[in-house]
Formats: sequence, structure tokens, C-alpha cells
Amino acid sequence: MADLEAYFPFLLTCLVFTVFLWAFLKPSRPKSHIPPTPFALPIIGHLHLLFPIPHKGFYKLSSRYGPIFRVFLGSKPGIVVSSPEVAKEFLKTHEHVFLDRASTSTADYISYGSKDLVFTPYGPYWKFMRKIVMSKLLNGKTLDMLSSVRYQEITRFIHLISKKTKVGEAVDLGKELMKLTNNVISIMLMGERCMDMEEGVDDVMKLVADMVQAAGNFNLSDYIWLFESLDLQGLGKKVKKLRARFDVMIERIIKEHEEARKHGGVEVKDLLHILLDIQQDESMEIKLSRENIKAFILDIFLAGTETTASTIEWGLSELINHPNIMKKALEEIHQVVGENRLLEESDIQNLPYLQAIVKETLRLHPVAPVLARESTEDSMVAGYHIPARTHIFVNVWALGRDPNHWENPHEFRPERFQEKEKELDVRGQHFPMLPFGSGRRMCPGISLAQFMVHTTLGAMIQCFDWKAGKDGNMPSVDMEEGFGLTLVRANHLVCLPVARLDPIPISM
Repeated sequence: MADLEAYFPFLLTCLVFTVFLWAFLKPSRPKSHIPPTPFALPIIGHLHLLFPIPHKGFYKLSSRYGPIFRVFLGSKPGIVVSSPEVAKEFLKTHEHVFLDRASTSTADYISYGSKDLVFTPYGPYWKFMRKIVMSKLLNGKTLDMLSSVRYQEITRFIHLISKKTKVGEAVDLGKELMKLTNNVISIMLMGERCMDMEEGVDDVMKLVADMVQAAGNFNLSDYIWLFESLDLQGLGKKVKKLRARFDVMIERIIKEHEEARKHGGVEVKDLLHILLDIQQDESMEIKLSRENIKAFILDIFLAGTETTASTIEWGLSELINHPNIMKKALEEIHQVVGENRLLEESDIQNLPYLQAIVKETLRLHPVAPVLARESTEDSMVAGYHIPARTHIFVNVWALGRDPNHWENPHEFRPERFQEKEKELDVRGQHFPMLPFGSGRRMCPGISLAQFMVHTTLGAMIQCFDWKAGKDGNMPSVDMEEGFGLTLVRANHLVCLPVARLDPIPISM
């Protein structure tokens, strides 16, 4: 025993050395299975590389690290995808692993604890709501039923601009387009224009804009573990106030709808009436709660107002900077529609160049510049190991600028979509261009957005000449991007409109 005790230190040393040697030499996942990654700073990871505009930061990194690379947003691992081929791997080939959206604490709170369609995890409730949306709320029949609402509001908008031309007054198009889209969505949803609400159009617009901004704000507490329990930026406090304001407004409107239903005062059903029908239908496999209804209404407001308005604003900005394209679009509209009536939704199918202009606008200025998903299990994608609960960032802004798929990718040239080899749609099947996402979690409001963008932009081309700046003397429009959940202009488009014709001799 004494001899054994004498050798004990030596044996212990050998054991420790063996354990370390085994740990060092044990078979491990080859480094080739881990996507490349830039140098990360302690605590914040790669956050410093993403400011001021995240999708541009990702784009710059992809030029060095390739179409797929790994980042750390604080302590949260993420994968950035910047090529159509790799995007297809994540969004189609392995879609079942990446059906959950990456959410934040602010977005979760605003959406009533992810009780909406956008942020709720993939599962029975999401499938139920998606089916309801596609079969009852945003299907062709319902959109056709509410087409007169859209036409009337676009007519009001054009008439407003006409009055400005008569007094030589400039137009803040960012603001006026937001009013238009807010009014359209509000009437379709709740049968009430924002302008006619108790809260007033400016208050409603500001509430919607503030909620979009809050949902898209980068919350340090979500990504840096040291700050998890702190509200350093005050976002938690802010979103509570915002949702409380929205809740007061929407609760009033729901009660008004319920009273009207009791007294049989419903002639034309808006989307809220349809949701209340579904709530009261005992045959439905899932019972909608009041919070589900509120969360869905908020989804439509947030997804259907600023996104549509900013796409129209970007489109007109490009046309002002490319007068030859504006002229060609005007000639097509005058040939198909004429000069005695306003362009309508039914005309869109006969205006291929206008369609190409909208596609080119969405290629360069996608509504959502980055698609954020989260993996639900470990997987191998594009030759790399992707652990569960990894955030996936598909840089849609970069896909539309991939030189392997687009000739002169930074040039605004709608004609590219009239070439046979570029007959692409925007419904998620062509991965060089995914402005509305792809697969099962693609935006369900594509048809509504397409109607609004084509008809409004077309009517603006048809009726007015647009000169940049308050005095109409600016040589061009700046194309600087702002920061947010959606791709917005850094500065509202301010123009001086000049009347071309007045196809709507009405007084409002």
C-alpha cells in the first residue's frame, strides 16, 4: 500500500494528462461544417458591424465571408444568408426547420404575447389563422368586395393632390401616402376611416408609425445577457404605453361592432365583422379570443400601411430620377386607360410596363430587407451544421443585388423584367427576389399590396408631373435609406406636383 501511495502523484498526473490528450484529440465536427465568422468582440459580438443599417452591414460582410456566415448578436448566434441558392436551401429545401420567426421582447408584447399571425410559432394555431386569412379575410372574393373602398380612397388622394397643383403647393408624399394607406386599411378592417375616428387621423398615424418603429427597434436586453433584466433603452416602458393606447382604440371599435350586430345594423361586412363571425362559430376547431382578434387587426395595420406607402414612395422616387422611364410608363397608361377616367385595378393586367416598374422597385427596395427566422432543431444546411434556436437572417436586400443573377444590379431598369429569362414573380418562388418572403410564412397580403401599389402609383403617373423639392427645383431625389423594421426612406419624398389631366371632375 505504501508503494502504491508513493506512485499516486505520478498516476494522477498520467490520468490528468490522458484526459487532456483525449479531449484534444477526440473526433470533432470538422471546421468546414461551421460557417465562417468575422472576429467578434467580447459581450457585444458583431453588433458593432451592423450599424447604422443592418442589411447593409450584412451585405458588406458577405463580400468578404461569402453567401453564408455566422454572427453573434451579443450572446445570440445567427446565420446570415446572402445568395439566392443558399436562401432556397433554408426557405424551401429545409423549410420545416425554419418555420418559426425570430421574435423580440418588444414585438412579442405588442402582438399580445405573439397571439397574432406574424410572430406566433408554427403550429396548430398558426395553421388555423393562416387558413382563416387565406379563405375568408384576404381571399379574392373579399378583396373584390372591398375594391370600391380602395378606389374611393385613391380617388380622394388624387383629388387632394389636384387641389395642391392649383395653388402651387408642394406635397409631403410620405405623409399623404401614409394617410391613404391608413384610411384604406382602416375602412377594410373596421368600416371607419382614420380621419373619422375619435382619435383623429394624425394620432392614429403616429400610433401605427410608433408601433412599427418599436417592433423594429434593436433592444439590447434581447441580445446581451448582462442586460437581460434591464430596460436600458426604455423600450419596454414605451411598448406598454403604445399597446395600451391601441387597446383603448380597438376595444371601442369592437364594442361598436358588437352593438351593431345585436341590432342588425350590418349591411356590408368589414374584416372585423368576419372575425367576430368566426369567433362565434361553434364549428371552428380553435376558438378565437378577443386578444387574438386585436393582435390580428394590429398585424394588418402594421403590415399594410407603412410598407405599402413606402413602396409607392420609393417607386415614384426612382421615376423622378429616371424621367425616360416615367415617360414610357405614361405613354402606356394613356394608350390603355386614356385620359377621361382614372386608372383602375382592372387595368393592371394590361399595363406590363407598370408591372415591371413595381417589380424593379421591390427588387431594389424590398418591403422587408431582412427575413428573420429561427431554427427549431439541429440541421445540416448548405454543408454547414446549424444548431437549434439559431437565428437565420436572409438578406433580401442583398439577393436583389446579386451580380450572379442581375446584370448591372444597382441600376433601376424595369425593362429587365420584360425579357423572357427574367419573367419572375414576387410570390416567393424565385429566390433572387423575395420582397414578400417565401413558403408557408410568406406575407398573406400580397394581392392587397399589389392592388394598392400598382393602382396608386399608376394614377400618380397618369395625372401629374412630379418635380423634386418644395420649389420643384431639385435636380434629383436623394435615395438614402432609413432604419427600421421595413425599408423606409430616410427623408420623406417632398415634391411639387404639376397637373397633366383631371380625370375625376368631382368635389370632395
